[in-house]
Amino acid sequence: MQSMNDLILHFLQDIYYAEKQGAKNAAKMAKTVENQELKDAILQHRDVTRDQIARLDDVFRAIGKRARGVVCEAMDGLVKECEEVIEEGEKGPVLDSALLACAQAIEHYEIARYGALAAWAKADGNEQAAELLQESLEEEKQADALLNGIALRILNPQSAALDVPDEDEDESPEPTPEPEAPKKRGRKPKAAPEPEPAPEPEPAPAPKKRAAPKKAAPKPAAKPKRAAKK
Repeated sequence: MQSMNDLILHFLQDIYYAEKQGAKNAAKMAKTVENQELKDAILQHRDVTRDQIARLDDVFRAIGKRARGVVCEAMDGLVKECEEVIEEGEKGPVLDSALLACAQAIEHYEIARYGALAAWAKADGNEQAAELLQESLEEEKQADALLNGIALRILNPQSAALDVPDEDEDESPEPTPEPEAPKKRGRKPKAAPEPEPAPEPEPAPAPKKRAAPKKAAPKPAAKPKRAAKK
């Protein structure tokens, strides 16, 4: 793809194939669902899809190309998902809800394709092709809104109501855990008594002054000897 024309042609062939596959898949889904409103919506859109395929033939002529499809792996995957849901499910509201979601997935894919193609055709100046594609886009949006309404009003509440606990499931309440015994608060240890202040040391006694040594008393002078009498 090297031009806008190439891009438009490729995606046009893609949606052409997708619409044909979608019409075939709608018939299978309508046979499976039980909800009548959903069945009618699927069959109604199948008829709309056939008109859209005829409209795509006009788009091919508007761009001067032969109408033909190319394999769309995205649509093949969506159709395969529907088939797997049908095989694995049991008829009832839950299966109807699943198939409605599959149908919406297809609508969302087609909305994306038609939206892109309409915008490209308009940008490329092909107003005729753009108007045809826009018409199909609006139809896809209406179909998606219709399916969404059925889901919200009917199928979702019905499916949710079937969610009951299994009989084998133990419904007895879980034992309430015994409350933990309060932890004993230990007595706060008594604060150690503050140490008594050490007695201040008594001042050392002043050293006794030594008594000065007593001076020896002077010896009395010797008395002069008397001269001997002659």
